[in-house]
Amino acid sequence: MSIDAKICGVSTPEALAAAVAGGARWIGLVFFPRSPRAVTVEQAAALTAGLASQTQTVALLVDPDDALLERVAERLRPDLLQLHGSETAKRVAEIRGRWGIPVMKVIKVARAEDLEPAATFEPVADRLLFDAKPPASRPDALPGGNALSFDWRLLAGRRWQRPWMLSGGLTLDNLREAVQITAAPAVDVSSGVEDAPGLKSPTKIRDFLAHCREL
Repeated sequence: MSIDAKICGVSTPEALAAAVAGGARWIGLVFFPRSPRAVTVEQAAALTAGLASQTQTVALLVDPDDALLERVAERLRPDLLQLHGSETAKRVAEIRGRWGIPVMKVIKVARAEDLEPAATFEPVADRLLFDAKPPASRPDALPGGNALSFDWRLLAGRRWQRPWMLSGGLTLDNLREAVQITAAPAVDVSSGVEDAPGLKSPTKIRDFLAHCREL
């Protein structure tokens, strides 16, 4: 696959099978109760039991407390922790050090200055993910997965010390443009491969991943 891809918000065996068959490098499991894609730790463990090693698991967490982190680490042992809240660099370093699991910190972007925190997180995170910032006009918006994109030109020509991926409103139709503008080495999709919020489409997953291979 020319562009590595993460299918986020996987919650059914059918979606998981499509992601694996399509060659997704990562599948994301959402542990945020307000999300329509949320799963419990027990559901996630059952869903990913026997998952082949070439497909890595990512636990998406929003300002998690230690109790949740302990349960996720013990029952699931994900390959990557995606911190999608307002975690500080100190908290990221603490989580990474205590549980010994690589961490990806999400940087929420609407304007150029929103990229500045990336420099703070690069020393303590293993990866960065650039996602659209939820609009202030939508207090009900989720931390991510809102089918919103940001101005990809903000990332044009930028280089980072850590591996990174692009997220936010990606679909089969705009994927090529997004990658051409940002030179993203990896992408993360959730709502763009759904028929409805939380309802993943195996067909859309396969088509999206096939397009990634063509880029």
